[in-house]
Amino acid sequence: MAIYYQHEERLFSLHTEHSTYQMKVDDLGYLLHLYYGAKITGNMDYLLTYYDRGFSGNPYDAGGDKTYSLDVLPQEYPAMGTGDYRNSALIIRNSDESECCCLHYVSHKIENGKYSLKGLPAVYASDEEAQTLEILLEDSVSNVQVKLLYGVLEKEDIITRSAIISNHGNGSIVVEKAASACLDFVTGDYDVLSFWGRHTMERNLQRRAIEHGSYSIGSRRGASSHQYNPAVILAQRDTTENYGKCYGMVFVYSGNFLFEAEKDQYNQTRVIMGLHNELFNYPLEQGENLVIPETILGFTEQGLAKLSMQFHRCIREHICRGRFQYQTRPVLINSWEAAYFDFNGETICNLAKDAAELGIDMVVMDDGWFGKRDDDNSGLGDWQVNEQKLGCTLGEMIEKINVLGVKFGIWIEPEMVSEDSSLYREHPEWALRIPSRKPVLARNQLVLDFSREDVRNYIFDSICGVLDQGNIEYIKWDMNRSLADIYSMENSQGKVIYDYVLGVYDFLEKLLQRYPDILIEGCSGGGGRFDAGMMYYTPQIWCSDNTDALDRIRIQYGTSFLYPVSTMASHVSAVPNHQTGRRVSLHTRGVVAMGGIFGYELDPKTITKEEREEIKEQIVQYKKYEELIRKGYYYRLSNPYEDLYAAWMFTSENGDRALLNVVILENHSNMAVNYVKLKGLKPDAIYEDTGSGKKYYGSALMEAGIPMPIEKEEYSAYQMELISVSNEPGDCLRRGFD
Repeated sequence: MAIYYQHEERLFSLHTEHSTYQMKVDDLGYLLHLYYGAKITGNMDYLLTYYDRGFSGNPYDAGGDKTYSLDVLPQEYPAMGTGDYRNSALIIRNSDESECCCLHYVSHKIENGKYSLKGLPAVYASDEEAQTLEILLEDSVSNVQVKLLYGVLEKEDIITRSAIISNHGNGSIVVEKAASACLDFVTGDYDVLSFWGRHTMERNLQRRAIEHGSYSIGSRRGASSHQYNPAVILAQRDTTENYGKCYGMVFVYSGNFLFEAEKDQYNQTRVIMGLHNELFNYPLEQGENLVIPETILGFTEQGLAKLSMQFHRCIREHICRGRFQYQTRPVLINSWEAAYFDFNGETICNLAKDAAELGIDMVVMDDGWFGKRDDDNSGLGDWQVNEQKLGCTLGEMIEKINVLGVKFGIWIEPEMVSEDSSLYREHPEWALRIPSRKPVLARNQLVLDFSREDVRNYIFDSICGVLDQGNIEYIKWDMNRSLADIYSMENSQGKVIYDYVLGVYDFLEKLLQRYPDILIEGCSGGGGRFDAGMMYYTPQIWCSDNTDALDRIRIQYGTSFLYPVSTMASHVSAVPNHQTGRRVSLHTRGVVAMGGIFGYELDPKTITKEEREEIKEQIVQYKKYEELIRKGYYYRLSNPYEDLYAAWMFTSENGDRALLNVVILENHSNMAVNYVKLKGLKPDAIYEDTGSGKKYYGSALMEAGIPMPIEKEEYSAYQMELISVSNEPGDCLRRGFD
């Protein structure tokens, strides 16, 4: 049992292997939060304090008790209009236009297994792996009900939270703000780690103290965005990679989100994760409900590395699904940086011939194969193969590629439409745009109204008509602009931004059901929709449109804090790099790309004979390490924003095998030696470097580290595979790399 209810105390305790989450229903029927942290026993309601706080008001039901105020007490699901002036998890506009929702406990139930959410992605688990707690709260005046859902994955040290808001009153209501998780801490000083960025430079780590006042990040762009990721870490001030208490919050949603952190007047901290309240006014008629996307919670007192592992395992094992959840992914080469729009069928077939020679598994035909599409000004929405451009049918081209022993994949952007397209000329009302205004353009395209089922069905049938033409084994699903002009011809305007995302999920689910053997890779201009919601449908996502190896080190570093390597598509590209102009050796580019799901973005015709041989060897090496990279424990060994080198490693679950990766970021005259300390090894075991044959004790590598050579070469990189050969003393050499 992971969930316990003490009837007399009306106390709920949720236990994982190393954490406890506790709350109680008090004498007035309010659901108060007591504790979330390291595993404990006993009743934590002694932490609650009651004083007359002056301008902090008192519920009417408290009578003359001036010491009882919701403005001070920690709550599970605080709503506006109750005398709590801190950030709210819920704002309801009632049929009389008042904004108030006073929630009291009604009932609860505990079940084996993990709840699911209609129309939304969520963590899944078997009856043996999880339990669900459902708590029903109600406003007795409006008859608005809120069902709080808690999923407990005991062995994973994971707790999930969601909420379902229902209108059981006589009139209509509007949900103006809704979150799935709120955490109140009565003590502690915390930092918040968030991940900001921009197109081609996503998920940069930012750490800042939570001070008095409110701090927020979020997205108003219709997608989770390049700018802020819907995943944060709350850490005590002294927390490091290897030490300290920290909490993770990952929002399982691909649209607008809002995270808020606030330190109040009495030094208490409240953090909230949920839907963004801007562009959101969701009406509910009598009997209707609204499901709030899930937040995944994790806690550890062993530092950021341990927290990362918890979330990596949860997402890899309990979010990602389907055939490719555990299967080896193909090494692919994408036509985009090789040819952009300038290609025909012969170009793609020649790329496949090069792929076969190099040992690459798959060729992907990117943008430009459909409709009138020779640049980014036209054609989106017209999902018919341009056979004149290809010089043959799609099926014929795929057959030629498959004969070479190479798989075939294709790029699509189903959510978009060009003004210069047959679809838009026939159905301009299918695009999101405000009738009285000229639309906002981005990449010269508009967004289709995926909140409408008829629009989705038309695009779905068009895409299926393409996919049925041949042996297509991979789809790159792209989304190349943010949403603006939020207006639907058929939908209530306050619902559009939420229903749009559910429409995308509905489309993806139908696609997976029809084509279970096709691998779908998510993309939104690279990492603009890199979130756990998309990972439920696409087990890997294009990490960034920036393929520069040095920039990718930092992008992948930030991504690694909460998302597993198995979700990060990372490729070797040409030099000078198309985004930065930087030149980095092919070896270094390969080492960096092996920090994710490996592939290539280049034209093999432009590389030397020596580079072709090196690529062949890279692919052999990657396939040797692939399972360790995809499934192993991931450790950050440096901070590439501060250190002169970037280092990371993978270890097998039992610690018998490891792969160390190092890139030197700066070269200086007469440099000091960099010593890299490893992690995750067995201290008493002896490890052999399979490249040099040298042997080292695990404890020595972790405590003292291994020296990096000083070379007069910019951005040099090193890879070392270590295999445990003995637990007995042996001849361990002192020197590291030659």
